[in-house]
Amino acid sequence: MYKARRRFFLIVVSSIIVVAFLFIASSLVPRFPVIHKYNFVFITTVVTMVLCILQLLGSIATSYIDQKLENKVLYTKETALLSEFINNLRFCYTLDDFYDVIGKVLEEKADCSVFYIDRIKNYVLYNSPNRLTISKEMMMTLELNFAADWKSGLYFLGENFGVVSSHKNARGLLLVNDRHHFFIFCRYTRLFDVVIYPRLFEEFCRFQKRMNTITALSEIAELSREWEQLSETQRAFLPQHLPFPEKLDLASYFKPLVNVSGDYYSALEIDSNRTLVMLGDVSGKGLAAALVMGLVMNTVKILADEMKSTQEEDLVGIIRAVDKAIKSMKLQDKYTVLFIGIIDTKKMNIRYINASMSDPVIITQSPEGHRLKPLSSNCSIIGIIELEDEIKVAEQRLFRGDVIFMSSDGVSEVMDDDGVELGNTPIFEETLKKSAAKSPREFINDITALIKQHSGGKKLRDDVTMLVAKVG
Repeated sequence: MYKARRRFFLIVVSSIIVVAFLFIASSLVPRFPVIHKYNFVFITTVVTMVLCILQLLGSIATSYIDQKLENKVLYTKETALLSEFINNLRFCYTLDDFYDVIGKVLEEKADCSVFYIDRIKNYVLYNSPNRLTISKEMMMTLELNFAADWKSGLYFLGENFGVVSSHKNARGLLLVNDRHHFFIFCRYTRLFDVVIYPRLFEEFCRFQKRMNTITALSEIAELSREWEQLSETQRAFLPQHLPFPEKLDLASYFKPLVNVSGDYYSALEIDSNRTLVMLGDVSGKGLAAALVMGLVMNTVKILADEMKSTQEEDLVGIIRAVDKAIKSMKLQDKYTVLFIGIIDTKKMNIRYINASMSDPVIITQSPEGHRLKPLSSNCSIIGIIELEDEIKVAEQRLFRGDVIFMSSDGVSEVMDDDGVELGNTPIFEETLKKSAAKSPREFINDITALIKQHSGGKKLRDDVTMLVAKVG
């Protein structure tokens, strides 16, 4: 239905563009007879410009129609049930989360039966109670029809629980990934729009990958000799390479106190003009902090990808999603402080939420020299207390050459032999101002040198993480 409607509207839009182009071209040519080479060049230029404008308008109209069609098809009637399941699945991190979504959406709302089996261990992970899938005969049939080495993908199931080629004859679905078989039995499968199935399978695979990562972290933590492996797994959550957006230069620094850290950072391009930057710190050290750190990074990545596709900014939604995810882990004393913002090099501003992070600053040029503009906290810590009913997004104007400096408290709280913290010394502020004229990488090098100088080369007491962005 979605593809058919989309194809129809594309044909209509294309036809309108062709008709409009022919009409305009036929109107222009008689007015400027091709009796001179300059007339010919002029007509060709005008007609080409008209064609480009019509194509641009057609592209905008197509994008608008796509969005309207998608909302109408995916979030109405029977297909809306699978869309709701997919949206909830995106924030599942454990099997318990997965089972909860199955019960609330697929079983209660969609009246489906579910059967989930680990074919590696040949172990039933989930079986809808008091439904079709409780039958031993049916379970044996599925085991005979679908071997452990069945190829990954999404399949339609027919009356006899075998594969059918068309969804119109289906009474259920089979999702196979990593030798796990997930059966959904639904008597009205034929009513789901086919565009939903690739999304369902993709999100199912992502869930399994997330769950396997967190499970691996938990198992590794039980063996103290595996801390290095845990550290490597954790570092995989951090960006391996920073993006290279237009009119913005980025650099980072990450040095954990021990193998496993609670610090994290990221930079993600939303589009050619907007870049999401983030830096945070989880309370405590060790496994629990690493788990929360990975959870936060994954949650932000999911919502940033959605922001990229919809082009809509929702920093408040990200903060609330991170808060919910941490609380769902039920760790007694774990929370995070977090700075997250969107740098817009077209509007020349930064919109941000600072959840109790040590004040990031903008270092900007003024007639008297460089000065510091703090990006002060406007939100409480995340993951342990109730958030405010209204979280506000703050905004600061940017100018070419401005440097945005974000760091964990491991930078400002470095102590000298007398117990004086670096952040309370005049040389810290002077170094920030002096280094603002340099590139972000050179800026970070100056700060790390200052940290080493202030600490006297002694071992640090906390993780040190920095993220620097320079406009223009």
